[in-house]
Amino acid sequence: MLFNKSRDFIKKLGFTKIRCFYGDGFEGLPGFSPFDKIIITAAAPVVPQKLLEQLAIGGIMVVPLNEGVKQKMLRITRINQNEYKREGYDDFVFVPMLQGTEV
Repeated sequence: MLFNKSRDFIKKLGFTKIRCFYGDGFEGLPGFSPFDKIIITAAAPVVPQKLLEQLAIGGIMVVPLNEGVKQKMLRITRINQNEYKREGYDDFVFVPMLQGTEV
């Protein structure tokens, strides 16, 4: 599995402060939140609500949004508990973000 290979390679390189997690990217890591930055590197059909909730106030999330051949890059800044600023950018192409952890 790619996850195991990557984790082992990072360890082999001597990086000791990097933690690797395998799971559903739509769920995030609530036990480690809030996050100052969240970068999604797969095309999401929607902005994952659980990731928005894990973003610190003043934190920024970058996500390629929408399914299909091209996606719009979106930068979301959390203003306060209930408010977010959204800024859209040019077209990009990413692999799709899938829910679940099936291999």
